[in-house]
Amino acid sequence: MKFKHLLFSLLLFVGFGASAQDIHFSQFYLSPLNLNPAMTGVMNCNIRLVGNYRNQWASVLKDNAYSTYSFSYDQKIPVGRYDYFGIGGTFWGDRAGEADFATVTGKLSASYAKRMAGSRKEAHYLVFGAEAGVAQRSIDFLKLRWGTQHDGEGGFCATCPSFEDSNFDQDNFLFADMAAGLMWFSVFDESNSLYVGGAFHHLNRANQSFNSENKDFIYSRFTFHAGGEFEVTKRVGLLPGVIVMKQGPSFQVNSGTSLRFVLGSGSRVNNYQAFQFGTWVRVSNKVETGILTDAVILSTRFDYNQFSLGFSYDVNVSALKPASSNNGAFEFALVYKFCNNERRGVYCPRF
Repeated sequence: MKFKHLLFSLLLFVGFGASAQDIHFSQFYLSPLNLNPAMTGVMNCNIRLVGNYRNQWASVLKDNAYSTYSFSYDQKIPVGRYDYFGIGGTFWGDRAGEADFATVTGKLSASYAKRMAGSRKEAHYLVFGAEAGVAQRSIDFLKLRWGTQHDGEGGFCATCPSFEDSNFDQDNFLFADMAAGLMWFSVFDESNSLYVGGAFHHLNRANQSFNSENKDFIYSRFTFHAGGEFEVTKRVGLLPGVIVMKQGPSFQVNSGTSLRFVLGSGSRVNNYQAFQFGTWVRVSNKVETGILTDAVILSTRFDYNQFSLGFSYDVNVSALKPASSNNGAFEFALVYKFCNNERRGVYCPRF
């Protein structure tokens, strides 16, 4: 047990010492505004509410597990005959480890979807999006244990020098954050679609140092994502997807496929019921040693009319297995959409 706690403490210190990395959700397709601001308002209904929760390393850290939550609201506004504005807001928080290393963020986003071609049952759109907001980053230095406080025999020396002798002079700070994104999607009919997008987060590269006199700028993050829905039979659909994120020296790839089984009538609005399950793999890099397979992700999702419930579990398969016993993270996602009658035909993929 001591080995497990020591290992995860070292992981926290490594992340704290470098430019902080961003949150991520295994069910990225159920957290659209965190994925790409260009997805703001991209839906077949009028208003969308989304809630996400992720809990990681609870098998080792118990009450100090890494936890992330997110809430978002967005809606689309018709413009002219075929185009749309999208507006929305996102609030998320992230807490890591015993020292309560936390980030809280609130952002506003907007998008414009321009129809490039199509007909009543077919559509091809190009979407531009941007977001801006404010974040707070904080940590409780009193809960940290430093290398100088270990006696070399597995014990802890509370009277030895700690953070008070370090260069940190603030335990929280505010910073502005901005992002922009682009997406193309094609809807061929109600059961076949394709989308591809990219986003550029942390455009302004805000300072992340807990020392007011130092500069430690967060790395910009580049995101590429793609996916779609392809009908196998009238009741079965295949939903492949991929997300690639590059931030400074770190990168992550999450890719996989889900099978969707339609249970109800299949209509997008009336009595639509569907169940899906999928298998995904997350690959990342360990900066000094190269690429590794981090986790295998098992996911399920149930759709009932405008309501969606998603659950996923990460099975840890990396070198952390001795500490995690293959336990990684679990996630919940809730989506509810408000739909009004709109005589404009099919607009976007069924995310």
